[in-house]
Amino acid sequence: MIKPEKMKLTGYRRPDGRFGIRNHVIILPVDDISNAAANGVASLIKGTMALPHAYGRLQFGEDLELTFRTLAGTGRNPNIAAAVVIGIEPKWTERIVKEIAKTGKPVAGFSIERHGDLRTIEAASRKALEFVQYATELQREPFPVKKLLMSTKCGESDTTTGLSSCPTVGRVFERLTKAGATLIFGETSELTGGEDIIQSRCVNRKVLGDFNRMFDGYTELIKSQGVDLLGSQPTEGNIRGGLTTIEEKAMGNIQKIGRCQVQSALEPAVEPKGAGLHFMDSSSAAAEMVTLCGAAGSVVHYFPTGQGNVIGNPIVPVIKLSGNPLTLATMSEHIDVDLTGILRMEMNLDQAADEAMRVLESTINGRLTTAEALRHDEFVLTKLYRSA
Repeated sequence: MIKPEKMKLTGYRRPDGRFGIRNHVIILPVDDISNAAANGVASLIKGTMALPHAYGRLQFGEDLELTFRTLAGTGRNPNIAAAVVIGIEPKWTERIVKEIAKTGKPVAGFSIERHGDLRTIEAASRKALEFVQYATELQREPFPVKKLLMSTKCGESDTTTGLSSCPTVGRVFERLTKAGATLIFGETSELTGGEDIIQSRCVNRKVLGDFNRMFDGYTELIKSQGVDLLGSQPTEGNIRGGLTTIEEKAMGNIQKIGRCQVQSALEPAVEPKGAGLHFMDSSSAAAEMVTLCGAAGSVVHYFPTGQGNVIGNPIVPVIKLSGNPLTLATMSEHIDVDLTGILRMEMNLDQAADEAMRVLESTINGRLTTAEALRHDEFVLTKLYRSA
């Protein structure tokens, strides 16, 4: 059995003491109409990456706060070496810059108003060039597993997911928790019917109360809309894979946390405090959930899949695990960890966890995941309300 403490992990030490496993320089638009300028900078300066998105204008209340947390959290993520922030207005741009700057990493902001795209692109490009040269001088160094912050979410689940890939992640999470790592799971809607299991794992009354508030809020929202989630939860892909109810899906989904205790219940895109397993109130939409995990500081993500979800993320490497023989036969280019041996009775759960940990170790040390190699860079913000 592979012990997490024996894993040889390397990463980039950031000024705040955290370690990233990638070394990106990002061009971060504050709002949708700044995407063109951000893409302009990224097209000029090699080694930068723009993160265009669809939101950021005329939002309000918690929706606006979530957008700020997600964008600032993305820039704060340890996988980011430096960030250039571009927005239409200076006030919102500076707000995100200040949050990223708290980590001590290089960051600069540029607003388009009274400058226009061309002058903004020129000024931001000069700063981006400086940041790229800074980032490319940084070297990897060893770090202990207790410095690891990672996350998990499943997608395109089927009967094989709850029997193989999700329990494998659960077994790895049990090991990582004992070694002092920090872990995130979520998918509020996909706990339906199994929420009592999560409730029983909460370490104290405060955590239980926070979780109940989040789960009940989701349930009340669904009821208020008068909708039937069949086809949405479980999805058509889930149903095709043999899952007939959300309760069945939840039982498989919950396998990802093994026997770990829940240390806190977090709002979306909030960084966990302290080691152990943390629940984050989050969408079950794959790209949204992984984006929120990245904003909360996750540097690598386990993604069990049955039918074959192809999700990736621009800053967080996504490791796909599957035990479905058909998926491995038809979509092998999307799978990092082949767990079909579990269903053929050729591999037990500890052996499967060993294989998942070997891939985790190599990914942390720089090996590209299939999603990274295939350029799956889905960066999707979660939106709560209609715009003002």
